[in-house]
Amino acid sequence: MTGTSVDAVEHVSYAVADQTATVTLNRPEARNGYTVRMSDELAEAFDTADADPAVRVVVLTGEGRDFCVGADLSAGGLDLQDPADPEWNEPAGRCSLRVFAMNKPVIAAVRGAAVGAGSTIILSADFRLASTDARFGFVFSRRGLYPEGASTWFLPRLVGLGRAMDWMVSGRVFDAAEALSAGLVTSLHDPDEVLSEAYALARDLIRNTAPVSTAVIRQMLYRMSPLDSPLPVQRLDSRLIADSMTSPDAAEGIMSFLQRRDPQWTGEVPRDLPHYLPW
Repeated sequence: MTGTSVDAVEHVSYAVADQTATVTLNRPEARNGYTVRMSDELAEAFDTADADPAVRVVVLTGEGRDFCVGADLSAGGLDLQDPADPEWNEPAGRCSLRVFAMNKPVIAAVRGAAVGAGSTIILSADFRLASTDARFGFVFSRRGLYPEGASTWFLPRLVGLGRAMDWMVSGRVFDAAEALSAGLVTSLHDPDEVLSEAYALARDLIRNTAPVSTAVIRQMLYRMSPLDSPLPVQRLDSRLIADSMTSPDAAEGIMSFLQRRDPQWTGEVPRDLPHYLPW
């Protein structure tokens, strides 16, 4: 990647190059053990990427040989402040729900251990690329804890209720091959290549997909697919498709296809998102 600028915070680093933002869990000495500070810095990094029209795709990864081994319990537990406060949000959800709300694709590039928070914060990503040595685990039942990050909502939508029940109730750790076969991860790669494969995917998305269309499609899949009727979805489809008749990106998409060339998108996110989206 070229033109990289890096903003290093305490537990997360943020870099932008080639229209791709890289958000990196940056506590390799602690195997990227998850902390409250990390959760807040992750949310801030995704805020920054979502608001920046120069960023088209976000890659989420971890520094070192592990993505994230879960909550850092070395100091006796997370600083939860006052969990009785009705406005308090548990730390994994601060990341996973911010990723859920993104208007830009998020690619998780995972190697080594991705356990506890390391598994839950990637569930709302659009793609999860993993190394062949990756290990996953929703280990909460084995710690006397409860699932976090709205993972009991996300996980069954990815792998089905039966597999989610297996992994979450047993709390067992499982390997990358099982994660791939169940649909938790998109593809497997050599540990030294998983990040470069994530960037290759980012380049493909940037070159070939319209940013506004991608943002709307991403949110429609998450927010409309759980509805109990297709009727409101089709009503939104109708308005979006009617509007696309005057959309410069729609015209460009068709012309670039007919002329067998790469498209040159002019729509920007968040500037050009339809104002009537129900969310």
